[in-house]
Amino acid sequence: MTPAVDVILPCLNEAGPLPWVLTRLPAGYRAIVVDNGSTDGSADIARGYDALVVHEAQRGFGAAVHRGLLTATAPVVAFCDADASMDPGDLPLVAGPVLAGEHDLVLGRRRTTSRGTWPAHARFANWALARLMRRATGLPLHDLGPMRAAGREPLLALGLRDRRSGYPLEMVLTARREGWSILEVDTPYSARVGQSKVTGTIKGTITAIRDMSQLLAEHKKDAARGRTERVRP
Repeated sequence: MTPAVDVILPCLNEAGPLPWVLTRLPAGYRAIVVDNGSTDGSADIARGYDALVVHEAQRGFGAAVHRGLLTATAPVVAFCDADASMDPGDLPLVAGPVLAGEHDLVLGRRRTTSRGTWPAHARFANWALARLMRRATGLPLHDLGPMRAAGREPLLALGLRDRRSGYPLEMVLTARREGWSILEVDTPYSARVGQSKVTGTIKGTITAIRDMSQLLAEHKKDAARGRTERVRP
């Protein structure tokens, strides 16, 4: 039976949280675990829980999740971290409006469940980038939304190119440019198991900010170019 939603889980050494994550998937949601070079047996653990496992040799968040998107076959795809910071049981919050045809892209705004869940440097970076994202899109968005959902074929048609930490932002900017209906909903966010590969360190946070700032600058140039072309005689 074809699943209603394919859930893409980028994975780099997540042996600890994977069993909990994979047992929390709602009925009709299939896990696609994209192993991005794990050395702790994460891929074997995922197979043991009946997840579809694919491998992506190119390191990077964007590379991993895009491999999952290319592998998916369900009409709707959802994205979720594999570190237990988000409960897959909450996936219908983001996938439901897409399945119902009410919105094209739904982003989960992280709402912490306890103090200390989100490192201060990562929280500040997200706040700053979300502010820039609001300016660029004109949408009332507050988070880059690691838990999100959209139609699989429309996502592929966006032609996303970033293969690092800018992938989630590129998705929002491109979808907005294409006139998609974008919704943000609250989703619970807990302390992750292990250290984040992106925002768990200051270095990783700086890299993410650099990648996303570059995308925002390119988006601004594209928008200006489009305005210039429209006013040409």
